Amino acid sequence: MTSVKEFRIDDEPTATDLGRGAFVFTDDYSVFDWGKMPDEIPQKGAALCTMGAANFEALEDDGIPTHYEGVVVDGEPVSIETAIDVGEQPREMAIELTQVPDLPHDGDGYDYDAYHDAAGENYLIPLEIVFRNTVPVGSSLRKRSEPEDHGLDRESWPEEPVELPEPVVEFSTKYEEQDRYLSRAEADRIAGRANVADLESVAREVNDLLNRQAVEAGFVHEDGKIECLYYEGEIRVADVVGTFDENRFSYDGQEVSKEVIRQYHKRTQSAWVEAVGEAKTRASEAGIADWKSLCDREPEPLDQHVIDVARDLYCAGTNAYLDQAVFDAPSIDDAIDAARSL
Repeated sequence: MTSVKEFRIDDEPTATDLGRGAFVFTDDYSVFDWGKMPDEIPQKGAALCTMGAANFEALEDDGIPTHYEGVVVDGEPVSIETAIDVGEQPREMAIELTQVPDLPHDGDGYDYDAYHDAAGENYLIPLEIVFRNTVPVGSSLRKRSEPEDHGLDRESWPEEPVELPEPVVEFSTKYEEQDRYLSRAEADRIAGRANVADLESVAREVNDLLNRQAVEAGFVHEDGKIECLYYEGEIRVADVVGTFDENRFSYDGQEVSKEVIRQYHKRTQSAWVEAVGEAKTRASEAGIADWKSLCDREPEPLDQHVIDVARDLYCAGTNAYLDQAVFDAPSIDDAIDAARSL
C-alpha cells in the first residue's frame, strides 16, 4: 500500500513475464512525504482514478505504451467512458505489474546494483521523471536554481508563478526515504538497462499531451511527473498519470491540486512543517533512512470546512477536466472561489 492507494496483486510478475493487479484508490492524502495524514477527503480516490484513467487512455491513443488495462466495474476492466456511461465512479484501476526488488540501504547509501541484479529486464525503474512548464510559488526548483539557469531574464524568483520558455525535465529518486534530485549521469546509472534519454523523451511526450488536454479544459498544467517500467527493452508509463496529486494544475490563477492543502498546512501548521524539514535534514546528515523517527511533531486534523473545500476541488476539477458531470459537485468556478478563501 502507498500513502493514498492500495495495491492488489492478482498474478505475480516474474523475471520473464508481467503480472496483473490493481490500484484501489483511497480517500487518504499525503503532503511533505509524511504518508497518510489524519483526515480523509471524500470521493478523492474516485476523482483521481477517473482522471488518471482518462489520461492513460489518451496516452494509449497517442501510441505511448502504459501499464493501464482499464477501470474495474463489477470485477471486469472497462474503459472510463463505459464506467461513466453506466453511472459508476470507479476507485479501482487494473494494471500490469512488474518486479520491484528490495533496495538495500546501509550507512554508505542505497545499493542500486543489488536492485538491478535482482530485477533483470522486467522492473520498475527506481526514478521519478519530473517535467516543469511553469515554476509555481511552491516549486522546489526555486531553491535549487536561479531564473537565468532556465533562460529567464530575472535576477530572482518573483512572488507569482513563472512560465518557462521551454519545459524542464529532471530526475529524482523513487524509493529512497527522502526524494533526491539527480544529475543526468547518476539518473542514468540508477535507471539500469533503461536509457535516460529515452525516459526524457517519453516524459516530454506525456507532458505535451497533458498540456494540450489542460488547455482544452481551461486549465494550466504547471508541472508533474511520471514513473515507468522496463520490460524486454520497452519503456511503459506506470503508476498514475496527470491527476491533481501527481501534477500541479491551475485554473484562473488558482491551484487545483493537493498544493492547496500543502500551502494551507504551511500557513496553519508551520511548526509541524518546520519539524518535518528539520528531521529530513538531520536524517540526511546522519545517513538515516527513516527521517520520521526524528520528527517530534505530528500533523493536526483539518477543520471540516477545509475538507469540504478540498473534496469539491477534486470533484469539480475532474468534472471540468473531462467535461462531464461525473460527480455531484459545484462548478469549477465556485470550487475555485472557495479554495481561494482558505
